[in-house]
Amino acid sequence: MLRRCGSGFGAVALAALGSDRAFADGGLAGHGPHHQVRAKNVIFLYMDGGPSQVDTFDPKPLLEKFNGKDPSQLFDVEPTQFNNNGTVLASPWKFKQYGESGIPVSDLFPHVATCVDELALIRSMVSEFPEHTFANYFLHTGSGLQGRPSMGAWANYGLGSECKDLPGFVVINGGLIPPGGLDCFGSGFLPASYQGSVFKPSGTGVANISRNEPTDEDQRRKLQLINQLDGLATEQFGNHDSLESAIRNYELAYAMQMAVPEVMSLTDEPKHLKKMYGMESKYGPTRTYAAQCLIARRMIEKGVRFIELTCPAVGGDRWDQHGGLKQGHENNARAVDQPIAALLKDLRQRGLLDETLVVWAGEFGRTPFAQGADGRDHNQFGFTVWMAGGGVKPGSIYGATDEWGYKAIENRVEIHDLHATMLHLMGVDHTRSTFRFGGRDMRLTDVKGHVVNDIIA
Repeated sequence: MLRRCGSGFGAVALAALGSDRAFADGGLAGHGPHHQVRAKNVIFLYMDGGPSQVDTFDPKPLLEKFNGKDPSQLFDVEPTQFNNNGTVLASPWKFKQYGESGIPVSDLFPHVATCVDELALIRSMVSEFPEHTFANYFLHTGSGLQGRPSMGAWANYGLGSECKDLPGFVVINGGLIPPGGLDCFGSGFLPASYQGSVFKPSGTGVANISRNEPTDEDQRRKLQLINQLDGLATEQFGNHDSLESAIRNYELAYAMQMAVPEVMSLTDEPKHLKKMYGMESKYGPTRTYAAQCLIARRMIEKGVRFIELTCPAVGGDRWDQHGGLKQGHENNARAVDQPIAALLKDLRQRGLLDETLVVWAGEFGRTPFAQGADGRDHNQFGFTVWMAGGGVKPGSIYGATDEWGYKAIENRVEIHDLHATMLHLMGVDHTRSTFRFGGRDMRLTDVKGHVVNDIIA
């Protein structure tokens, strides 16, 4: 029976799937997954500006003991971004242990603290750059130089996307495009169709989503003419990335006319769920980030491969508190805490968290001593990021900083290691997902990167 059906209905179904870009191949790289897939999708919660590790997820009691003392008398102080170093600065917030894991979390994150048993904390992250723009490029692309492909572009290049009517890489812009600009989400030397598409968390999400033509038929005729002209250009000049990407973008834009309004509309979400996310909060930035998180979950359900959320504007600075640490960090945490916790719980309740990798990270951390009187300068020598879902070990801590929270001293994790681990959880061997450019095979992790196996469940 199997032999006779092999070229029958099964072949018809296979042919149908083969003509669908969502299933036809594993991205332009052609390799698809190299091994077991733990995470089908990624939600990257980008904490723009660099949250302080010693005020969030890495408590250091010694700072309280030596609060107000000269740090240079206690340990070697490296040059800082602004070299306006003050005294040792104790955290203004208290830490408590939460969950069965007993992981300590500061009072800045009371909602995320209730999800601590889902988190895999990496307390020993390091970066190579102390300046925002270079550090942002490094975090997003694996290079401190402008023009390299973002990790979202690499993921879709290697694996493709299961969603045929939305972009595979989406950036939901809460109001703050990071230093470095849109190149943080670019496709670099990869085909242009892999770059991040920027959505707003309200309204139509993207501009010009509705057709200008009076009828569908008019639009289809116009698109047919464009296809004919593109075909003539291909016959004359051959295949070129710019032309192929433009054709794909036209096709995707046509499909998005129906898909985007549907995924952006939150009217069918239950009232209790929207309240859980914080969409009824009195604080405007919380409502903005709540919409971002809820839209991200809806996009995950549609099969979007990689989604990045940027921070909402809170009226002051992003997480970059060179002064006014207490108010600045509290405003930023208030904006994202409740929505992030709701996202984790919602994904878990829907059975999506095990196959969705959630990553929380800034481009670097902050110093354990003050800049001026009440701020903290940039610190690339040791900071904290966390992951949840997607195959990571829940309720775990990896690595450590010194007793001051200044430098990573145990199981240092570089940005290349973070990228290698993210790709590994998505089923990709980072050393084998390459693109020939400039005379050599390029990859997200350059010539570095090791998978952090100890945080994988």
